[in-house]
Amino acid sequence: MANGLDLGGRVALVTGGNGGIGLGMAEGMAAAGADVVIWGSNAQKNSAAEEKLRGYGKRVLAQRCDVADEGQVDACFAEAVKKMGRIDACFANAGVSQARSSFHELSTQEWRRVLSVNLDGAFFTLRAAARHMVERASKGDKGGRLVGMASSAAIHGAQRAQSYAASKGAMVSMIRALAVEMARYGVTANSILPGWIETEMTARGIADEKFAGAVLPRIPLRRWGTRHDFAGVAVYLASDASSYHTGDSFVIDGAYTIF
Repeated sequence: MANGLDLGGRVALVTGGNGGIGLGMAEGMAAAGADVVIWGSNAQKNSAAEEKLRGYGKRVLAQRCDVADEGQVDACFAEAVKKMGRIDACFANAGVSQARSSFHELSTQEWRRVLSVNLDGAFFTLRAAARHMVERASKGDKGGRLVGMASSAAIHGAQRAQSYAASKGAMVSMIRALAVEMARYGVTANSILPGWIETEMTARGIADEKFAGAVLPRIPLRRWGTRHDFAGVAVYLASDASSYHTGDSFVIDGAYTIF
């Protein structure tokens, strides 16, 4: 591929890579030549995604991992490095949505459930990747990519989704701080903010006629996003083409948040 977008010889890790946006990014990077590691908590979905990704002719490793479990994250990351040799790009994509309830009725248990996956899980994942990349840099092998999956909920008022919005806003801030700290190691850090995308997480809302009737007209491109809309940005962020692009937030929402 031209313009530094060839990912041959690189290894990308995508948490939540067995479906939705995560799978779309993994497919894009595999098509661009990368070997891919995907994490997911559902073994059946992992197997199906692994089979799909092997169709690109690259090495694929699917691991069952609950990113909210610090021990599992560290163990799976170590196993991935052992089997694949290295991790060049890490996409902290795994996440859950909030049960729709008014803020004054939001339980502490639900608040902590959402943040444990969306924020703690991203912290555990990106920390493991950062350790690996710093260690490589100390041996003269600088470089790497850290990417956090945030959401347009980080920048627009997401009613009845305060725990989700809080986790995604924190993701953006954490990534910006990482961009500054990790630059000395040749590592970039960026976040992606999806809008309304057709995934399992959003399926119920999109299928609701009242919801769709209210939201779809507010998307200037007049369609829901799909997982394939994230293949290109994943390839760009994992490639040499983005080597001087760091600390940014990529809003991919069909212009929803600016309309």
